[in-house]
Amino acid sequence: MLPPPKIYITLDKKYLLFAGLFWITFVANAQIYKPVKWDVKLIDTDTAGTELRFTATAATGWHVYDMNLPKGGPVSTNISYERKQGFELIGAPVSSIAPEKEYDEMFKMEVRWYAGSFHFTQKINITDPARFRVSGELEFMACNDETCLPPDRIPFAFDRRHIRQTDSQVLAELTGTEIDSLSLDSLGSLHTGDSLTKLKQPASQIAPLQWARGISSENQATSDSRDLWTPVIEQLNSFGASAASATTSSWLYIFVAGFIGGLIALLTPCVWPMIPMTVSFFLKRSRERKKAVGDALIYGLSIIVIYLAMGLLITGIFGASALNSLSTNAIFNILFCLLLVLFAVSFFGAFELVLPASWTNRMDSKADATTGILSIFFMAFTLTLVSFSCTGPIIGTLLVEAASKGLAIGPAVGMFGFALALAIPFAFFSVFPNIMKNIPKSGGWLNSVKVVLGFLELALALKFLSVADLAYGWRILDREVFLVLWIVIFALLGFYLLGKIRFRYDSPQSHVAVPRLMMAIVSLAFAIYMIPGLWGAPLKAISAFTPPLFTQDFSLYDEVHAVFDDYEEGMAYAKRVNRPVMIDFSGYGCVNCRKMEATVWNDPTVKQLLEEQFVLITLMVDDKTRLPEPVQIEEDGKLRTLKTIGDKWSFLQRHKFGANAQPYYVILDHNADPLSAPYAYNEDIPRYIRFLESGLKRFNQ
Repeated sequence: MLPPPKIYITLDKKYLLFAGLFWITFVANAQIYKPVKWDVKLIDTDTAGTELRFTATAATGWHVYDMNLPKGGPVSTNISYERKQGFELIGAPVSSIAPEKEYDEMFKMEVRWYAGSFHFTQKINITDPARFRVSGELEFMACNDETCLPPDRIPFAFDRRHIRQTDSQVLAELTGTEIDSLSLDSLGSLHTGDSLTKLKQPASQIAPLQWARGISSENQATSDSRDLWTPVIEQLNSFGASAASATTSSWLYIFVAGFIGGLIALLTPCVWPMIPMTVSFFLKRSRERKKAVGDALIYGLSIIVIYLAMGLLITGIFGASALNSLSTNAIFNILFCLLLVLFAVSFFGAFELVLPASWTNRMDSKADATTGILSIFFMAFTLTLVSFSCTGPIIGTLLVEAASKGLAIGPAVGMFGFALALAIPFAFFSVFPNIMKNIPKSGGWLNSVKVVLGFLELALALKFLSVADLAYGWRILDREVFLVLWIVIFALLGFYLLGKIRFRYDSPQSHVAVPRLMMAIVSLAFAIYMIPGLWGAPLKAISAFTPPLFTQDFSLYDEVHAVFDDYEEGMAYAKRVNRPVMIDFSGYGCVNCRKMEATVWNDPTVKQLLEEQFVLITLMVDDKTRLPEPVQIEEDGKLRTLKTIGDKWSFLQRHKFGANAQPYYVILDHNADPLSAPYAYNEDIPRYIRFLESGLKRFNQ
């Protein structure tokens, strides 16, 4: 009998190495080795120029292989760039020390490596400081005499904020003095007070830029910073009243939003059953049909008066500016978010939210005790109280949206639209009572409307939480998190409409009605539409509600971003590179701002103009970051204190440009004088291009 055959396996040493690497990876959970520490810096000096420096410190006995080793050898150290913008590489990376060289029996070649502390230097030439961005990875492999670790990668990223030389030049142009010891961080504190003619502060707070140069408050001669804040309202008016369209469009938007909200409120179980009951009451109350119709019309008018007075009262108590500040206040937005969640849970059938019965009974008794128009008015007030559990969330959302527009009568305009939609059916069915027989009767479909509103309230609650998150920079509800939650909400809404989910007060459904099917298709399609947004798709249809794209951690899309978020800093840079400035007054809670950024700014022509021909400065008027020191100013005969960066930019917009609505775009030259009429919210891309080109043409002339 023959002995069993012997099998011989010959392994190349290279494969043994990688087998060792696999084994180390397998046991990595038990022990993690980090024998080499890397520190990546962007160094920008007047003498050595700009360079990327990759500094390594290897533990005793460990080493890192050199760059550009021959194929078939160990993994070379390599620098790869994912994004190169506004600069060019000069030569190849250079090491600070000479590498060790030895012949390696395993790889059958001479290898080079470094031990101890050393660094690689890559010189770069910055061609466009405003657009400077670099990001990438450094790949390396660490070994000792016994083993090698798997290749590791060290990410790095820098932008124009890391260029110290540019910051010094900006400061020099602002102050007229070479001050090399101040960095960009200290520059921000120097901007605290600005050189405003109406400041009521000590010298160190009146004009910090002048203070840095040793100029007292009593000698506030001409300074570049002061000129930047000089009002140009008359010059803007000479170009035309384009900015007025911002107010007009905001009024129209608020009115339409209120009207749609009123139509939605009509379909709720609190209001819909009241229409035939109330109209029938008026027709039976008077034997003369003409008088009955007149009473019903007065009833509808009373509804409008009540809600309109409510809007005016809110504005009168808080004021437009206070409402605007309140709309981005963290506590207010979080409370309103929780309130909407509470309403949503109520709409789902968990409990019933109603005002105290004593309020309703009191109004009802007033209606019975009085006569004539006053009696009708109290009946309308009773309807307002009874329907609160359904109309409250809609009214609250409307008021917050109106407040965010910064209009003095915004809440009144929104409430007028809401009340008009609510009053129309009462007046209509009073004039044509026979048509009332054909309207759908109250039933289970009204509860379905409430549940649908519950899903919508949940979605809106996230929008208000997002506003606070953006204004305070918490970054807990970034764009991808927001989209995931919305996708789930609208997918569940679609399944509910198909009858796959049922709530407490839902009636049994033997079949899916055609309207429900259509709505389910829309809801599910909308959920699918949002999925590409997780990878950075603009999603223009909902750009007004989602957080900006810059909050997303991963994006395959490149959109326009402002290079500067500081007025004086951006103006100084524009002067140095000889470009006009476009100021973008925006806000984290500004719905129309997000629409313009997603719809207009992403147009290829607009994007090219903004990035290559202008210096774009975005100033967030609701930024809650605290100023280093509060600044007191005099405005309209009253003393006010600017406490946040948002306060500062909001005052700049009012003081210099005479406007307070966002978005608001204005093109300036180096003296901060306007080059064209301002531009407000308008998604007409050709018109926006003409706006940019007109300012650019005047600047070149």
